[in-house]
Amino acid sequence: MIEGTGWMIVAGLMLASAAGGWFAFAERHKRRELAKRRIPRKWPLAIRAMVNSREKLVWRWLMRAFLDHHVMVKVPVTRFTMPQVKEEGQHWFQILSGVYCTFTICTPEGNVIGCIDVPGLQGLSLSNQTLKHTLLSQCNIRYWVVDPENLPNTTSIRAAFLGEQAVIKEALDRVRTEEEFNQTRAALKAALSRQRNAHPSDFARLDALFSGDPHSHEDYESQLSTGWKHDSFVAPLDSRRGELHG
Repeated sequence: MIEGTGWMIVAGLMLASAAGGWFAFAERHKRRELAKRRIPRKWPLAIRAMVNSREKLVWRWLMRAFLDHHVMVKVPVTRFTMPQVKEEGQHWFQILSGVYCTFTICTPEGNVIGCIDVPGLQGLSLSNQTLKHTLLSQCNIRYWVVDPENLPNTTSIRAAFLGEQAVIKEALDRVRTEEEFNQTRAALKAALSRQRNAHPSDFARLDALFSGDPHSHEDYESQLSTGWKHDSFVAPLDSRRGELHG
């Protein structure tokens, strides 16, 4: 009986020790998890550039090609796509959350029209390109892979992203604007030429005015009084002297 009681005491002590050990382990684990989520006083982070040197070349090229659009950097595809079945949103988000393109082109209204990838020095895997091309094309979004050392012309990418009809319309509008500008310039040139031709007679009248001939002076004053507008600075409508009041 005494031996059985002793074994029970030993077993109880072992269970208590195990329970205490498990509780201590759980507390340490909890404190570590809390420490991970605690906001640090000094973040162990440093600033870095959004793009590397190769990507920067393509970025500047895109800014010239799409002056009337916005060029955004490294936006995940989950930011501008959505699942057709709402209940599957979390599933597809987990799969696509790490998929993004180097650059995304969108309209001023925020509608994405195309995406561009810039391959690194090691290139871009075919599976990665295939995934993005299939996904984006089914959403009616263009996808290009651009080599910064062999940039295409800006007209070709605008035609691919905006459509050939839009590019043709832009070209016609540009020609029409140039024609209107040339017509306006010609009209201004003709007006200036007429003004230059009119100046000699004005100068002749001024010469006569200051030549000392009193009759020419009177003639010039009569021309001013009849030929100038009533609000003229030289020949005002009312030349009577006004009284000053304090």
